Amino acid sequence: MKKRIIAGLIVGITALVIIGFTVYKVFTGKDVGFNEIISIAIVMSMFFSTITWGTKEDNDGIFQDEELGKKITEKSSKISYFLLMLFLLGAVMADELVNGTINIFLLLVLGLSMITLPFTEYLVAKKYE
Repeated sequence: MKKRIIAGLIVGITALVIIGFTVYKVFTGKDVGFNEIISIAIVMSMFFSTITWGTKEDNDGIFQDEELGKKITEKSSKISYFLLMLFLLGAVMADELVNGTINIFLLLVLGLSMITLPFTEYLVAKKYE
C-alpha cells in the first residue's frame, strides 16, 4: 500500500502543478493550448489509475486483471461512453448557441460516437459466432 500512496501523491502533486501553471497562464492572459490540456488529461488519468488499482507486489486493493477488476472496467467503460456522447451533444449545442452555427467536425464526431458502441458490439458478437 505504501508504493500506491507514494505514487498517488507524486502524480497528484504533478497534476496540481500543471493545473496551477495553466490557471496562471489564463490569469496572465497567455494562450492555453493543446499542450496544457493534454498534459492535464494525461496526468489526471495517471492519478485516477494509480489510486484505483492495487498492485500484486503489495497485495492491496483491487487488481485490474482479476474478475472484479474486469467487471469494474467493463461497467465504467460503458458509462464513460455514454457520458462522452452527452458531452459531445452539449458541445454541439453550446457551439450553436455561442456561434450561431454548427461545427460540422464536432457534429461528425457526435454521429460517429453514436454508432461506435453498436458497431463494436456487432464485431465482438461476430467473434463468438
